[in-house]
Amino acid sequence: MNKNSVFILEDRGILFVSGEDAKEFLQNIVTNDLNKVTNDQSCFASLLSPQGKYLFDFIIVKYKHGYFLDCEKKQIDKLYNQLKIYKLRSKVEILNLSNEFVVAVISKEKFLSLKNSKEIEGFTLKYEEDQIVLDPRFKELGGRLIINLEKLYISLKKMELRIVSNEQYYNLSYKLGVPQIDTEKLQNKIFGIECNFEELNALDFKKGCYVGQENTARIKLKKKLSKKLLPIELVQGRIQEDDIIFTEDKELGKILINNKFPFAVIKFNENFEYHKEYKCGSAKIKVIRPKWLL
Repeated sequence: MNKNSVFILEDRGILFVSGEDAKEFLQNIVTNDLNKVTNDQSCFASLLSPQGKYLFDFIIVKYKHGYFLDCEKKQIDKLYNQLKIYKLRSKVEILNLSNEFVVAVISKEKFLSLKNSKEIEGFTLKYEEDQIVLDPRFKELGGRLIINLEKLYISLKKMELRIVSNEQYYNLSYKLGVPQIDTEKLQNKIFGIECNFEELNALDFKKGCYVGQENTARIKLKKKLSKKLLPIELVQGRIQEDDIIFTEDKELGKILINNKFPFAVIKFNENFEYHKEYKCGSAKIKVIRPKWLL
């Protein structure tokens, strides 16, 4: 990322969860520990099915007397409805503020140039009353500014930022193994822990119960994690959602996201051959090894 570039993520939506029971409400259902979320620290988290399957992921940011949930906008209505199901009698208000707030991303270098910033994933500071978060998944993904749309362009001008195409940002995210587009294609097809949520700082194994916790903990403790969601490179041909990936005559995995930045669930072991070409229908693909995967 160029230090003075900014990416406007119009495909992100914002929910605001507030009220007397807001913290307890979220703590009981999401995969991360809400005690980590303060005025100067944010976190990445997920909402799973009772079986531990992926449903939604989002960044949680403290805002006034509640919490922003920064989620893929295509998923925002479904996430809103799912939260309403769990609300029951909790004293909680859930608002969709996607038409009022926008997410913009600045480089890590620009974030670290701001007063009082720290190079800590999830570190949060205020810029004229708006939160800027050093991405809690990987700091290489830069700082996320959640800002009222009416103030956006004035703030960008003050920060001497130039709007550029989002493709560079999403290509970086893809190579880091972080899917952010078409995430609904993962729903109920893959366990949350198989989405690398431990590596992405979205899982807390000490916080106690949450939706899907039992299977997540069992997979972790019994070392049954045998598949991972990984980015793939198309070498030749075309791929479709649910195409099977083969190594020789054995099934290796399946395409789950088949957009410009494709991902597949892959049967994984420490001897996996990343530079090998694999058959996928009539296509050939390679599996990309994110730098965090040792």
